Amino acid sequence: YSGRRFSPLDQINATNIDTLTLAWIFPAHVAAIKSTPLEVNGVLYFTTPDNVWAVDARYGRQIWHYQRVSEGDHIGHRGLGMYKNWLYFTTPDAHLVCLDARDGTVRWIVELADPKLGYFSTMAPLVVRDHIIAGVSGDVTDVRGFLESLDPETGRLQWRWYTDPDPGQPGSETWPKDTDAILHGGGMTWMSGTYDPELNLLYWGTGNPNPVLAGATRPGDNLYTCSIVALNPDTGKLVWYFQPSPHDVHDWDAVETPVLFDAEFQGKPRKLLAQASRNSFFFVLDRTNGQHLVTAPFIDETWASGVDSRGRPIAKPEAAPAPDGALVEPTSDGGSNWMAPSFDPQTGLFYVNARRGFSVYYLTATGKPEGWAGRDRILWADSTVRAVDYRTGSVVWNHEIGNGESIAGILTTAGHLLFTADNSGNLLALDPATGKTLWHLNVGGHLVASPMTYQLDGRQYLIIPVQDILYAFALPERVVAQGR
Repeated sequence: YSGRRFSPLDQINATNIDTLTLAWIFPAHVAAIKSTPLEVNGVLYFTTPDNVWAVDARYGRQIWHYQRVSEGDHIGHRGLGMYKNWLYFTTPDAHLVCLDARDGTVRWIVELADPKLGYFSTMAPLVVRDHIIAGVSGDVTDVRGFLESLDPETGRLQWRWYTDPDPGQPGSETWPKDTDAILHGGGMTWMSGTYDPELNLLYWGTGNPNPVLAGATRPGDNLYTCSIVALNPDTGKLVWYFQPSPHDVHDWDAVETPVLFDAEFQGKPRKLLAQASRNSFFFVLDRTNGQHLVTAPFIDETWASGVDSRGRPIAKPEAAPAPDGALVEPTSDGGSNWMAPSFDPQTGLFYVNARRGFSVYYLTATGKPEGWAGRDRILWADSTVRAVDYRTGSVVWNHEIGNGESIAGILTTAGHLLFTADNSGNLLALDPATGKTLWHLNVGGHLVASPMTYQLDGRQYLIIPVQDILYAFALPERVVAQGR
C-alpha cells in the first residue's frame, strides 16, 4: 500500500551478500516480464500481457498458466491484485479478468473500456477492502482517462472517477469553454496507486492531456491530467489534488508511484507523500491535505524557469514543441518513468532510477490536432540511481549505471541493501547510505521490472525478472543454517 518498496527482511544483508547464489530459474519465453510477482502461501503469481502464471515459490516449478489472447497494445503488464482466493488481471483490450488462484480458471470477465476507442490496460489492480481499483491506458486517440472501483465478487461497477471533469464541475474551468476538448482530454491511470488505511485515502498519479504535445486547442492547466490525486475509495470522490505538470505538452505523465511515509519535516512529525515525477522534479506533499512542502529537480532539466507559489514548475515558452523542433531536457520518456522508486526508513532517503537526456519535440499537426499531434525524437540519454533527501530534495549520492534509458526498479531492505540493475546487464546490490557497489552479477540481459523479496521456511529469496526469465536468489543453505 505504501509504495515504499522497502522490506523488513534482513537474512540477506550487507555482511553476507557476497555469498548470494542462484536458487532457481523460471523461463516464461513469451514476453518481457515487467510485473512484480505476488507471493501468497508459497506461490508466486506474475504476468505478461495476455498471460498469468502460478509458480512454486520454493523451487520455481509451474503450477498453472492462464492465457487469454487479445487485441490491443501489448507494451507491458505490471502484475495482479488478489482478494481472498481470487486474482485480478487487466488486459491489452481493456478488460478485467478474475481467476481462481487455485487453478487459474476464469470466474468472470468484464470490460473496463471499449478497446475500439483506443483504450487498453497495463496496470496491476489495487485491492482496498471490498474494492478492486482498476485504471486504463491509451493516448493514441483522444479519450478520457478514468479510475474505477469494481465489486470483487461480481465485477459490478461501484464507482467511476474521470480524470477530466464534466463541464461545470470543479476543474473544468482549467479547460477551454465552448469546445469539447475536456471530453477528449486524456489523463490515463496507467499505474497502480497507493493507499493509507488510517486516512482511508487512495493516491493515484494521472497521465498527460490530449492531444499529445499540442496545447493550443486546450489552453489552461487541464486538470486533472498530470496530477497526483487523493480519492475516497468508498465513493470515488476527489479529496485533494496537486499538479506536477500543468498544461503538459511533453508527454510527462505524473503516474510515477506516490510513495507514502511518516517522517519528521521541519521539526514536526508529518504524514508525507513523495513522487519523483517524469518531468524531472521531486515533490513532497502532506498527504492528509495535499499541502505542497518541497519541489526540486532530482536530475538535469532545461524546461522550467522556476517554481510558482503552489510548488509547480513554471514552463519556459521556448520549451514547447514547435514545427522546427525544440531541444529540451528531459526526454519524452522523462527524468524517470514507471519503474519503482523506494524509500528506506533506515536511511531516510528516497531512491529513484533517473535519466539525463534530450529530445527534440516537433509539432506536426495541421488543422485540428488529434491524438499524437507531434513527434518526439530522443537524441541521447544515460541513467543513474540517485538518493534524495526528502526534506530538501537535494541529491545525497549518485551511482552511474550507463548509457541509455534504464527501466530497472529499486528494492531496499532492512539488510542495508539496495537492489537494482545497470545498463550492462549487471544486477546490483548497493549500500543505501552511500551508493557503493557491494555485489554484482552479469546475467546477460536487462532488468525491465523491479526486484522483490520474501521469506519461506526460514529462507529469504530475492526475485529478479530479467527480460523473459524469472531468477530467484538466496543464501546457500549452510550460510542460512549458520545464521550468518
